[in-house]
Amino acid sequence: MQRTIADTLHRLRDALTGPHTIAFLPALCLGAYWYGGEQMLVLCALALPALVALLNLLPNLTRRDADQDLQTTDGLTRLPLRARVLHTLDQILDSRDVTGRTTACLALEIDDFRGLCSTFGDPAGDLILKTAARRIQDVLREHDTVARLNGPRFAIALAPVRCADLETLIQLSSRIQAALSEPYSIDATKIFATCSIGFCMPGRAPAQSGQAFLDAAEIALSDARHNGPGSIRAYSPNLAPRTLEHGSLSADLGAALENGQIIPWFQPQISTDTGEVSGMEALARWAHPDRGILSPGQFMSDIEELGLLERLNEIMLYHALMAIKTWDKAGFHVASVAVNFSPTDLANPKIVDKIRWELDRFELEPSRLSVEILESVISSSDNDTISRNIWALKEMGCGIDLDDYGTGHASIANIRRFAVKRIKIDRSYVTRCDLDRDQQSMLAAILTMAERLDLETLAEGVETVGEHAMLAQLGCDHVQGFSISRPMSFEKTLGWMDSHNRKLAQTPQIGRRAS
Repeated sequence: MQRTIADTLHRLRDALTGPHTIAFLPALCLGAYWYGGEQMLVLCALALPALVALLNLLPNLTRRDADQDLQTTDGLTRLPLRARVLHTLDQILDSRDVTGRTTACLALEIDDFRGLCSTFGDPAGDLILKTAARRIQDVLREHDTVARLNGPRFAIALAPVRCADLETLIQLSSRIQAALSEPYSIDATKIFATCSIGFCMPGRAPAQSGQAFLDAAEIALSDARHNGPGSIRAYSPNLAPRTLEHGSLSADLGAALENGQIIPWFQPQISTDTGEVSGMEALARWAHPDRGILSPGQFMSDIEELGLLERLNEIMLYHALMAIKTWDKAGFHVASVAVNFSPTDLANPKIVDKIRWELDRFELEPSRLSVEILESVISSSDNDTISRNIWALKEMGCGIDLDDYGTGHASIANIRRFAVKRIKIDRSYVTRCDLDRDQQSMLAAILTMAERLDLETLAEGVETVGEHAMLAQLGCDHVQGFSISRPMSFEKTLGWMDSHNRKLAQTPQIGRRAS
């Protein structure tokens, strides 16, 4: 923008001081004298030189402001800002015909950064950003440029290279991801994070300018984030940006709830003893007609702002109980389905009666429903209505699951007070537990406490076979995560359980004699 303004001022100055304009100067002065007299003639004689002097000065001031922007750094990470990346890309692209070298642009973002800050606090988030900035610089070459864009997002402009092809950029992206996936040590706690990366190759850029390269890289990054944590995507001309318009989504939400677009998807929970499906968790998904499947993080804040949480809970509960009935009829036994209940839901004086009515409606025992509540709710709640409702649900026979255990500082007294039946160990304790001895020690302490208190345990966010095996070895009762299955629509659960049961039937039995 500043570059464009400076060019415009230069052209205007040249036009006013060029030979054709000077040729008309006597006529201009004569016209001023003719229409305005001596005063207008004097004014014209003074104003024209002043205007030319100003036009000579303004481009220098604009250039000085641009140079200052290039030198400005982020106060937290000490990295330059967006202007430096754009300037670097423009310089390389402008000289590529002479040097025979080109560049590429990468954009990366730390996954679920808001969740990390919510769990571990803003100071931990700041430390992660500073550490991530240093690690990115360590991976890159000396003359590559890395800048902080906004929040947990960074941009990289590669120093001039002869070739920036797909294989090279994927390898670089993988090295960056490996560096950022190393644990962050904060107050004797190890935190694990991943990042998503999008990049633009010179041959696929929509235009040969720094702005076009960076915009394309950010579009690819949005597509990567849409495909799950730790994804890498390259920009292509037919790749549409997946940015969500807040106002448009808000306007669609009410209709989406009533039209059946927002319904639960289900993620299996597996017994570590038998390998059988021990439960399912119902997770809200929005099948948007234009934007595809949206996760709760993309619309839940709008649900809360519009006061639609109660309606969402009714829909989730109805479909979860209907799913149980359908699985039963199909011959698949799912012991219980976990449904998330927010503090707003639990503070509703009528919530117990509503749940009892729905269970009676589907002729299901209360034990088939697990009421899932966040650990932060019981660690900070002084609402007597919430306490009474949770206890009444327990007395009715529903299971009480404590979600995200280990992040909300729930005391043992509160675990007893809220009649918790099962704790769900937060994924921050699960990640790399098969490789990290400190993680194993923390898990062992949690599992020992749960055993003493006669609580069931479920580890969420299990993403590798090694993590699954280690949790089983440490004595965790149930596991849930991508290594078992991603959340899926109800229609797909039937085929998945059939396939899972066939695998279990084919597992060799240990300890039996061959017949």
